[in-house]
Amino acid sequence: MKKIAFITVCLLTNISLAQEAFRNFGNVQIHDQGQVGFHIDVINDGTFDQNRGFAGFYNTTNSLTISGSNQPIFYDMEVNVIDDLFLNVNVGVANFQEFVNGRVQTPRDQKDISLHYINDAPYMGENDTRYVDGYSSITGVLDFTFPIGDDFRLRPMRIETNAAVNTAKGAYYFENPNTPNFFSGSFDTDNFDNLLYGVSNFEFWDLDGTTETRVTLTWDDNSNIPTLVDNLENLRVVGWDKASNRWVNLGNTSFTGDLNSGEITSDLIIPDNYEILTFGSSEILLDGDLQVFTGVSPNGDGDNDTFIIQGIEQFPDNELAIFNRWGVEVYRKKGYDNSWGGISEGRTTIAKGEELPVGTYYYVLKLGSGQKDRAGYLYINR
Repeated sequence: MKKIAFITVCLLTNISLAQEAFRNFGNVQIHDQGQVGFHIDVINDGTFDQNRGFAGFYNTTNSLTISGSNQPIFYDMEVNVIDDLFLNVNVGVANFQEFVNGRVQTPRDQKDISLHYINDAPYMGENDTRYVDGYSSITGVLDFTFPIGDDFRLRPMRIETNAAVNTAKGAYYFENPNTPNFFSGSFDTDNFDNLLYGVSNFEFWDLDGTTETRVTLTWDDNSNIPTLVDNLENLRVVGWDKASNRWVNLGNTSFTGDLNSGEITSDLIIPDNYEILTFGSSEILLDGDLQVFTGVSPNGDGDNDTFIIQGIEQFPDNELAIFNRWGVEVYRKKGYDNSWGGISEGRTTIAKGEELPVGTYYYVLKLGSGQKDRAGYLYINR
């Protein structure tokens, strides 16, 4: 039979009400093999960071909150709170943590507050209704996957061995990076370097850390990856570079999955060099005979001013058609010669001869001579 830790505490009470919170003003410890279940809020204004036993948080009807002036550190921690466990102070886990019911929510406008896994403490039980909604952090030397999400969607992010020696922190945002809710600035998805042709405006991650690492991001069917690429070889991890204030290509060293779900790993990066991370697209290679540059920036700088398909001269009987997001044809040409610069020439387009707006378009390329038709997305950036 396990030993139960008996501890003397100060309870916030009201003469006419039931106990409202467990409040520690002094020095409290859950000893080895001790077990404590918290069914009310916890307020820690004392020392509560030398625990060696089990702490569980339970409530089947309401939320619970951990707050106070000092960080509690639990050895083993279980979360079973239907309406979520809210952290108003940093909370550490030294050995093991399990999600049973509900999320752990941290304030996204206070990045110093997180669920902190110490010395590579593992966790289990995460899914689309059980994760850290806000920031989690890690100190350790092993690979670590942040159990983070938003909008009842688990969207993990992984870093490599030794990336968290000096602590790393991460959160996921199911928000448009052009209009973020918890950042002082915005991250213009039309402002990217020449190695990119598009940036996702559906979601992003925040990763903080000083140690070089590769970063793995995940996607699901709400990520709308087909608006960026039709071939995962052309998907990229991208980051908002703090020095240049634009999106830059962080690479694609490996990927798994399909257009509806999967993961992608970046090149080596130092996370603190980038404000946020998300998905982007780069050039497309077709069967080794054609190279399609899926970014068009017709601004007169001589760089990607037209839609370039290297090798198209090998197929003089080709025909190219381009459509907007509503399926309206905006351009068609037989014998395409890399000359289209984003001008509307479609027969069904009202504003024929005018510049098409910034955005994602779809192309269909017929090569003739018995060759397989090609199709994919391109992006106009002015």
